[in-house]
Amino acid sequence: MNKSFTGLTAEQVEQSKREHGTNALTEKQSESFFDKLKGNFDDPIIKILIVALVLNLIFAFLGYAEWYEALGIAIAVLLATLIGTWSEYSNENAFQKLQEDASKIVVKVYRDGHVVEIKIDDIVQGDEIILQTGDKIPADGILLDGILKVDQASLNGESDEATKTPLPKGGTYEDGDTFDEHALFRGAVITSGEAVMKVTKVGDASFFGQMASELSIEDRESPLKLKLAGLADMISKAGYTGGVLIFVAFMVNRILVQNNFDGALISEYFSNLGVVGNDVVEAFILAVIIIVVAVPEGLPMMIAMVLSQNMKKMLRSNILVRKLEGIETSGSLNMLFSDKTGTITKGKLDVVSYINGANDSFDTLGDVPGKLQKLIGTAIVNNTNAVISEDSNGNVLIIGGNPTEKAVLAFAEKNENLHGTLEHVSVIPFSSARKFSATQVAGEWNTTLIKGAPEKILPNCSTYYDADGNKQPFTKLTELDNEINELATRSIRVLILATTDETVTEETLPSDYTLIGILAIRDDVRPEAIEAIEEVHQAGVQVVMITGDRKETAIAIAKDAKILTASDDVVLTSQELNEMPDEEVKSILPNIRVIARALPTDKSRLVRLSQEIGLVVGMTGDGVNDSPALKRADVGFAMGSGTEVAKEAGDIVILDDNFKSIAQSILFGRTIYRSIQKFIVFQLTLNVGALLISFIAPFVGIDHPLTITQMLWVNLVMDTLAALAFGAEPTLKRYMKEKPKRRDESIVTRPMFSAFLFEGIVITAIGLWMLKGTFLSQYFTSGTGDIALYTGFFSFFILYAVFNGFNVRTEKLNIFDNLNRNKMFIRIMGLIIVVQILMTFVGGAILRTTPLNVTEWAIVLGLSVAAIPIDMLRKVVSKALNK
Repeated sequence: MNKSFTGLTAEQVEQSKREHGTNALTEKQSESFFDKLKGNFDDPIIKILIVALVLNLIFAFLGYAEWYEALGIAIAVLLATLIGTWSEYSNENAFQKLQEDASKIVVKVYRDGHVVEIKIDDIVQGDEIILQTGDKIPADGILLDGILKVDQASLNGESDEATKTPLPKGGTYEDGDTFDEHALFRGAVITSGEAVMKVTKVGDASFFGQMASELSIEDRESPLKLKLAGLADMISKAGYTGGVLIFVAFMVNRILVQNNFDGALISEYFSNLGVVGNDVVEAFILAVIIIVVAVPEGLPMMIAMVLSQNMKKMLRSNILVRKLEGIETSGSLNMLFSDKTGTITKGKLDVVSYINGANDSFDTLGDVPGKLQKLIGTAIVNNTNAVISEDSNGNVLIIGGNPTEKAVLAFAEKNENLHGTLEHVSVIPFSSARKFSATQVAGEWNTTLIKGAPEKILPNCSTYYDADGNKQPFTKLTELDNEINELATRSIRVLILATTDETVTEETLPSDYTLIGILAIRDDVRPEAIEAIEEVHQAGVQVVMITGDRKETAIAIAKDAKILTASDDVVLTSQELNEMPDEEVKSILPNIRVIARALPTDKSRLVRLSQEIGLVVGMTGDGVNDSPALKRADVGFAMGSGTEVAKEAGDIVILDDNFKSIAQSILFGRTIYRSIQKFIVFQLTLNVGALLISFIAPFVGIDHPLTITQMLWVNLVMDTLAALAFGAEPTLKRYMKEKPKRRDESIVTRPMFSAFLFEGIVITAIGLWMLKGTFLSQYFTSGTGDIALYTGFFSFFILYAVFNGFNVRTEKLNIFDNLNRNKMFIRIMGLIIVVQILMTFVGGAILRTTPLNVTEWAIVLGLSVAAIPIDMLRKVVSKALNK
């Protein structure tokens, strides 16, 4: 390589900085903590709570309510918003720390006639940069000297390596065209060669920077947000209706019931306007409290807590969640577009077998008998531009070369069973035009080593090496040709190793070879990916593999990965896809399984069309070119080994690039969704019970079965603690056998509705029997008047909900199902019981409680535990009816 480069002077560097800036990419303005907090106040249920809070504050100011009632609601609102905001903010910071390494990369540049190392961000337009094998190109520019092989897949999706040659003096190049043979672009990786480039564009002006700045697609509402908006609407309507009914019931009780429907007494009642006004205000306050009770303020907090709790669990499974809604949305996926390389496959080429000239196959070099093993190892080590080294721990490292060269050299298994050090007389590097590489060696073995494509070498082999290293007549050409064709159907490509005694030049191929053997090379499907794909299919998620491979290779890998399983599965190339109008693509989308020779634009189009037919879409990606599709998808899964731009566009970063981790994300999402549903049933059971008993009680002569402060106590304690209890529910594999939830599907299902309505009615019926029936009320004698009875009812209301929590946890009759995996639930339910007992001692006038004796507690406990057998009966009947 020409070494006559001097680079820019210090003055020129400063001038270039002033005119064009540096190579630093403009950091995407991340939301501040307070911006995120403000956004979380847009939650529909939080808005309802804020309205309730304002009403409570007004009543407290007027003297009709206690200040701590408003405080309870304020605490619930703040906890819900702060927990969610902090989780998202702290994970965003963790993500930023992962990205910081990108700006610490150093590059070698010519400056003032010397080679110096500078940070990638300090590169300026006009710099002359030294590039070597394995480097990532740091800016856009042109090649001045040397020849490079470049992997540009992250930029244009092209899987084949591109050859880059120097721009001739006075020559031109196509700016922005990644296929131009003289142009280099930031983000591409050099697979072989050494060269010097001149920087023409830096930072945001580069191809990479422009792609990063274009990611301004509006986020779609997540499925859970849509469902919660629907739930908030339903609850607010139910709450307002309940509030009106309670208001009417209270006034009917005061006007008619308490006056024994006597016209004279009713007239006298209305003659005292002060009493009437006071009753109206009291009825109105009670109605507002009912509205507050109807809203499960623990729900937003529970969602925030369950998401943040699972964020930590997911990180341990190599899943970094950047956006909270990404977790729950992944549970609703019904369409997943996945890259092949590194996600479904290992992303690493391996030699899977060696075949000799007699058509005998061996899995490893160590299995090959006799002197032939020595010949193979020597031929590989001396005709490969990668090198074998060791790290400080003695582990073998393969350095340099492209993935194929590394795979071939790894097969040689560094050992001493090779010919001694051979002199390399001449070397002809591999080129896609010649389709072979050659090295003439001298010393213990004098020959020319050949490595290349089968069609160039195999037909001209007249002899082959047997196990003893002797040459034998080659007669198996047809058999080996058939073997190679069979390997191709399994997406395995082959390299031929041979020797020749003829002179080899870059222009002329020999006419006679001795075959050493065939190396079968493949990027194998990850074994765990096959299992994960099957699991995702069972979950009702359609998996579509998107790859730059040719159609035949893509089909072979998709079959191995169990993506192609049915006769009506559709495989398309990018060209075939782009010849179809949108409506035709939509009609066959449910059957599409593979897109081969895919372009970046195909991904965005497929996401858009899938969303237009109502699907919840996931997309994987690692390159700059994948970023628009990652951003547009409902869940963008960026690969940990991918570009910073892709990670910035994604919702979830898969740190190990493994499809298994994507399946885990779906399971976590479904678990969270189920946890939220369980909490809703638990909460709405209480709310229905409180509404019904508050509505019926005035008609049967009970003014306040639950006081306003008791209702707020139920709301605050049960919401907050239950949120923690249900938030710790374990991931269960059976959730992966359920169908995905539709985007427009209500979060409250029919079984859920029947569960909380039934239990709400039961708790109301038992409560009324307890308060009005003489059979039970006669045993409550503690304290003065009916205080013990009302304390007993209040405790029953809480404890019944606790035991009903065990019913809600599982749809099975076995209430202990996987309970050992949620010890938090047991602790919290125990804590609620302890707190409730304490409240009977210290609640006093505020909570209208008095200490109960053993008999009274035995009755309360007996009625509360009845929740379990009663709900078991409901489950049995419900299952029978469904069958």
